[in-house]
Amino acid sequence: MRHALVTSGTKGLGVQVTKALLKKGYTVTVSYRTEDEAMKQLETTWGHLKDRIQLVQVDVTKKEDIYRLVDGAYDRFGRIDVVVNNAGPYIFERKKLFDYEEHEWQTMVNGNLSAAFYMFKKVLPIMRNQQFGRIILYGFQGANTAPAWLYRSAYAAAKVGLVSLMKTVAVEEAEYGITVNMVCPGNIVGEMKEATIEESRKQKDPDTPIGRSGTGEDIARTVAFLCEDDSDMVTGSVIEVTGAVDVLHRYR
Repeated sequence: MRHALVTSGTKGLGVQVTKALLKKGYTVTVSYRTEDEAMKQLETTWGHLKDRIQLVQVDVTKKEDIYRLVDGAYDRFGRIDVVVNNAGPYIFERKKLFDYEEHEWQTMVNGNLSAAFYMFKKVLPIMRNQQFGRIILYGFQGANTAPAWLYRSAYAAAKVGLVSLMKTVAVEEAEYGITVNMVCPGNIVGEMKEATIEESRKQKDPDTPIGRSGTGEDIARTVAFLCEDDSDMVTGSVIEVTGAVDVLHRYR
């Protein structure tokens, strides 16, 4: 039985990924930080599968917590086949780099880029030994071309750096049966993060060219595909799931 580790997998986009992998028969270790109510809800909903799910409270922006999370997943299930690095800090206030505080810059870079390094360092030895691994990271629309993103400089810089890191590790680890990819959501906000595709089709979204909002299920379906054994030909790829919406220039 394949085992997946999903960071921040109790709410938002992450909970749809957790649900999708459970439905496909995976055992899943899910991290959460402060979302106690969301954790309890997941525990209640999937309580009948308690032998297949583990919830761990950690801060995945900290190296020690990442290592504790990975150790806990491996100790409980004996393998780690999939890592979905769903967690990553974000600054919602729109402001120029000139106005950033040093601690805000460090939070963005450490939480989105350095945290991935620590995760790689901890899970790659396990996956190499298994001769199998699937790692999925998150980016933003256009990250593959390193665009300017007005008022999002620190976050964008960290994620663009993550693109290069992802592509490099994908090449380095391919011989061990490990794939590494990045999924870039579109403008998925509010309730739509945990919504299904069916729910999104019931309400028009004039801002998205395909006519409906993206959902957590759209992201989960993409992630689930990348996790499959036969998806090994897809690695080092940046996959945009945006409905053709222009996220970067929506608010100029």
